[in-house]
Amino acid sequence: MAQYNLQINNRTYTVDAEPDTPLLWILRDNLGLVGTKYGCGIAQCGACTVHSNGNAVRSCVLPVSAAAKSKITTIEGLSEKGDHPVQQAWAEVDVPQCGYCQAGQIMSAAALLSKNPEPTTAQIETAMNGNICRCGTYHRIQEAIVLASSKIK
Repeated sequence: MAQYNLQINNRTYTVDAEPDTPLLWILRDNLGLVGTKYGCGIAQCGACTVHSNGNAVRSCVLPVSAAAKSKITTIEGLSEKGDHPVQQAWAEVDVPQCGYCQAGQIMSAAALLSKNPEPTTAQIETAMNGNICRCGTYHRIQEAIVLASSKIK
């Protein structure tokens, strides 16, 4: 067991955990930040996506020991009022059906647009590859990313 200082959503949290504990469990079980979802546990579905130093990462496989060296942003920290351009576009396009994967989808899209505010369709598909939506709303996800891109310009 070790103690870690984590920078999450512009706040510092101190947690005691085993070094290999996935960040996902720290977020959900220790800190009560439950917007980040558990999907597969093997970094294949994207439901647990958060930002680490601005990059989309899968928190289900990111050890707390590695996360302690990064600035982490969860869906709760993406915007104070839920008014990030991606979140606004998601609502305008009515992307979610069941909604389970949406936090991870939004975090992946926001990371893409922070680095490339005018992505091509191919770049969107590449960046979002690996984010699984069981409801199959991929066409609306892509439409929302294009709309968010227009709001960022």
